[in-house]
Formats: sequence, structure tokens, C-alpha cells
Amino acid sequence: MEPDLQTPPERAAYDYNSPAGKAYWRKNITLIIGLLVVWALVSFVAGILLAEPLADINFFSVPLSFWFAHQGSIVVFVILIFVYARWMDRIDKEFDVHE
Repeated sequence: MEPDLQTPPERAAYDYNSPAGKAYWRKNITLIIGLLVVWALVSFVAGILLAEPLADINFFSVPLSFWFAHQGSIVVFVILIFVYARWMDRIDKEFDVHE
């Protein structure tokens, strides 16, 4: 006797052409772009463009511009990974595509 296997229900967000799928991916891409903008601002603006004004401020005995260019952008990137994961969990639940 074969087990009774039920197929999982169709989820609209998996269909890229459905309105729910388009809304899901719009939110996803908007989130990604927003987080990349934050990372770019921290990496390039704080670490490079504002290097001279921030050089006079010390952070852990090194110039703040040096810290942003080397450690700060990495720390912000790791924080953004966790922000993305939590935010995407909420979006996945909203569109019923969560695990």
C-alpha cells in the first residue's frame, strides 16, 4: 500500500508573474537595494569621502576614518546580514512562503 502523499499547496509568491509574486519580489529587491545603499554610505562616504574630517577623531586609538574604511564596513556588513535575514523572515511570512 502506498502512503497518501499530499502535494503542498500552491503559493502565489512562487509564481513570478502573479500579482503576489511581483509584490513579493518588489519588496525583496527594495530591501536589498536599501541595505546596499546603507553599506555603500558607510564604506565609501564615511571611509573615503569623509576621511579628512574624520581623521581628527580617534576611535580605539586610531583615526575614525581608518576604522570605517577597514573594520567599520565589515562590521556594518555583518549587521546588515542579520537585518536582512530577520526582515526577509517577516516578508516570507507575509506572503506565506516561510519555512
